Amino acid sequence: MGTEGLNTIRRLGPWVAAAVLLAFLQFVLPLLPVNAYHVQVLMYVGINIMLTASLNLVNGYMGEFSVGHAGFMAVGAYVSAVVMLWWVPRSLWGALFPVALLAGGVGASLVGLLVAVPSFRTRGDYLAIVTLALNMIVKSAIENIEAVGGPRGLPGIGRLTTPAWVYFWVLATLGVLRHFIYSRFGRGVAAIREDEVAAEILGINTRQVKMQAFLLAAFFAGVAGGLYAHLIQFINPRSFDIIKSTEILVMVYLGGVASLAGSVVGAATYTVLLEALRFLGLWRWVLAPLLLVLLMILRPRGILGYREFRPFIPARERAIQARALVAHAGAGGRGAPVASPASAAGAPSQGSQSAEVEG
Repeated sequence: MGTEGLNTIRRLGPWVAAAVLLAFLQFVLPLLPVNAYHVQVLMYVGINIMLTASLNLVNGYMGEFSVGHAGFMAVGAYVSAVVMLWWVPRSLWGALFPVALLAGGVGASLVGLLVAVPSFRTRGDYLAIVTLALNMIVKSAIENIEAVGGPRGLPGIGRLTTPAWVYFWVLATLGVLRHFIYSRFGRGVAAIREDEVAAEILGINTRQVKMQAFLLAAFFAGVAGGLYAHLIQFINPRSFDIIKSTEILVMVYLGGVASLAGSVVGAATYTVLLEALRFLGLWRWVLAPLLLVLLMILRPRGILGYREFRPFIPARERAIQARALVAHAGAGGRGAPVASPASAAGAPSQGSQSAEVEG
């Protein structure tokens, strides 16, 4: 086999492996005697990965501070549930489930647009205040809409979320975010985090880039809400209050800001930890705000802050990093400006703290 054949295998190998695993989850897993509780926890992990990675795009990569992500999740959950319950015949639920999820994502993005337009006219902590208000407004609005059950919640949702669907959307979320982060727009996002004024001087339309990142994050939060609604089959406004937003923040800062790998690690660690502490009852909910305070004090960048596993960096960016390192070595390691792996990739720079993690 020649070099071209090996390159083809390297290029298509991950896609083939992902397709095989997807087929296994869809067709083989339901036939195996696996523990249903463990499968459900895994699906919670996947949904939380989507929420964490999407919020990380705003809080970690862009440097803004959004604290109402559960509001977008609520919009996605209710929109997808209403679409299925009101307009789709039960016989078509399985076929049109993806349409309902997309509707939830689009609905969340539209709500995000209402927030983004006034928020990104100014700089500073304005976004945090607006998103906090959004979370409270969405929750209060749903509580006062009797058509969707009001404070009692919306029952009768079909259990359409499967491990295969969660796996597919996790891959889609991470794949889209990875390409966005390392695209021209993603470099603009990183530039805004480093110095917004300097980014504007360099010709970056900072408001447009901010809105694109924010709406993308809201879309995937909405899809995650749709998956959540069709997993637990019952939703009520209390499921999407400020405590849920705090949980998502904890997962972001636990795994690490400006890191997709950190989002995966943070979401998996926190979700499994909460399940392991279920015996504590209501006291386990004290853990989330307590963890957030401790993280801010002891490790504000989280476990993998500004670092990335190798598969989360596109091949072309790794080539850029390799050339930068060779150039640096050729210059004797001194004098020549060196792009750190992450900054060369245009995403998580933060000076010398950026690093690539083999994984």
